[in-house]
This record gives sequence, structure tokens and C-alpha cells, in this order.
Amino acid sequence: MPTVDVVDWQNKKVGTVELAPSVFGCELRAALVHEAVIMQRACERQGTASTLRRGEVSGSGKKPWKQKHTGRARAGSLRSPVWRHGGSVFGPKPRSYAYTMPKQKYRAALQSALSAKVSEGKLVVLSEVSLQQPKTKLLAQALGRLSGGDHTLVVLGSGQSTVAQAAKNMAAVKVLSPDRLNVYDIVRAGVVVVSQQELGRVQEVWS
Repeated sequence: MPTVDVVDWQNKKVGTVELAPSVFGCELRAALVHEAVIMQRACERQGTASTLRRGEVSGSGKKPWKQKHTGRARAGSLRSPVWRHGGSVFGPKPRSYAYTMPKQKYRAALQSALSAKVSEGKLVVLSEVSLQQPKTKLLAQALGRLSGGDHTLVVLGSGQSTVAQAAKNMAAVKVLSPDRLNVYDIVRAGVVVVSQQELGRVQEVWS
């Protein structure tokens, strides 16, 4: 059963905690994690690219010149794709790129991503996460001691509004609740910071 140190905001050890092997002690499955990340990124695509087909561009439908005896190539429309200002042939139209993967596969990918953070020493368990004031400067100083300036994912419950409010102005910090954890944000983060209070909730949701 994996164990990690519990630290305070000063990055001083105040104890240890055992982690559930079903969530934090799984085998690393890189291909499964990669599949989950690709799926998430695809779901976030806007899909708003749009081009005009030959029936949508401006121009007359009249035949430019007669079919024969002009010495010119046959032409049936000013809006032909082979002409300048003609329509697009296979250009993009607005669409959704979203798709899903089985829930059990995604859960296994998330467990693998969390286990990788534990094995790399990139999971930090905080004994207390509340701040005296919801100020970005205070949070930046505290997280700098814990993560060394890496992109940080902070896992908090609904009761830690001061930390969530202080993190709004920090581009390198993302705050999520245990039930909104996802593979992409875990992989992207250099360090994952979890409050000791919410650690049990993480293991309950994702075991």
C-alpha cells in the first residue's frame, strides 16, 4: 500500500497517510492514458470552421459561354471549384468532434495517471488548505514552496472557497473538486496537490 508524507503550507512534514492501492497504486498504462487525453482534447474542439460550397458562393448560375465552337474549354458555372472565387470542394463545415470512451476505460486511465504522479513523487497531500485571506500573492508563495513553480493542479472540496478565489488569477494553477478530476489536467500538471480532507473523497469517487 503506497504512503506519502502529509505537509503543511511551509512544506514541512506533519505526518504520513496511506493511499488506496486501487487508485494510487495501479500499473502505468501509457496507451490508455494517451487515448483518454486525445478524447478529452477532441471534445474541447470548437468545430466552427466553415467554408462555402459551390452552391453557396456568390455568382450567376448562367452558363458563361456556349458549349462548342468558341475555342475555349467547356464551362458550366462561374461558381465551379476550378475557377477563382469558386466554391470549395471538400472544405470543412461546422461539426462536433466529441466522442466518448467506456467509463471503465476512462476510470482506469485516471487511476493510472494518479499512480504515475505518486511514483514520480509529484503528489502532495496538504494537512490544511485554508488561507487567511483569499489573495493570489499568498497562494502563489505557498504553492511555490510545494511545486517549485510547476503547473499545479489543486484538488479541493466546496469548503475551501478562499483558495479557489485566490487561484483565479493564476494561469499555472487549476482548482478542481474530486468528482471533476480528469486525465488531461492530471497529466498536464507538474504537481498534484490534494487536501488531506478531500483525499478520502478522491479515493471514494475513483476507486
